[in-house]
Amino acid sequence: MISPTGPRVRLSRSALVEGVSRALEAGGADAVADLRRDAYGHGVSLVADVLVESGVRAACLDPEGTEVASAAGMAAVPDPPTVDPVLLFGLPRASTGAVAGSQPVRPVMSLIGSVLSVKALRAGEGVSYNYTHIAHQDTRIALVSGGFGQGVARALGNQVSVEIRGALYPIVGRVAMDVCVVDIGDADVARSDEVIYFGGEGPAGPALATWEAASGLTAAELVCALGLRLPREVIA
Repeated sequence: MISPTGPRVRLSRSALVEGVSRALEAGGADAVADLRRDAYGHGVSLVADVLVESGVRAACLDPEGTEVASAAGMAAVPDPPTVDPVLLFGLPRASTGAVAGSQPVRPVMSLIGSVLSVKALRAGEGVSYNYTHIAHQDTRIALVSGGFGQGVARALGNQVSVEIRGALYPIVGRVAMDVCVVDIGDADVARSDEVIYFGGEGPAGPALATWEAASGLTAAELVCALGLRLPREVIA
C-alpha cells in the first residue's frame, strides 16, 4: 500500500504513449527500447505494455526484466542502438541538444511528497543541518516528505523549488535523510497538501532540468534512482 504522506513517483500513461510515439518517429520501425534498470525506474511492465501496443516488440533488458517483458510480448535483444530515453520518458532535452523548433515531450514521471507540518521561522533562525539557510525575515516553513534516503539529491538544498497548490516555493537548508524544508512565506499551505518536486502539468513540470544543473547528475540517473527506491503509482 502506498503511503498518502510518504514520497512516491507518479507515472502518466498518456505521457508515456506520447513519448513512445515521438521515439518511433525518431527511431523508425526498427526502434529498440532501452528498458534496463527497470526501464530507468519507470517499471518494465508498464513500459513494455505501452511499447507493444505501439508496435515496438524488441527491447534491451536486464536479466530480471526479461520474463516480465516476454509476458507482454517483447523480445530481448543484445545491447543494440536504442531509442533515447529522453524521448521515451519525456526527460529534459537540454543535456542532449534539442532539435530547434521541436516540441517538448511531457514528462512521464513526477516525484510527489506531502506537507508533514507547518511552523513559523523567525528572522535570524536557521534550518536543517549546519544552518546553511538563515531566515532574513519572519516567514513560515513546511516540512516535506522526501530526502536523500529516497533519492532526493543532497545538492538540491537551497537550489531548487517545489510545487504546492500550483505555486513554486524554494527548498531551504540541506536536504535531510527523509525530509526537506520549504519556505512558504504567508501562502495558504496546510498539512497533507501534495508537493510536486518535478513533473506533472503545473510549474514544476520542467524542474528536473534544474535538478540536473544543481546535482551534476543526468535526468536519466535521477529518475532511475528515484523509481527504483520509491513506490510507483500509475495514472491515466
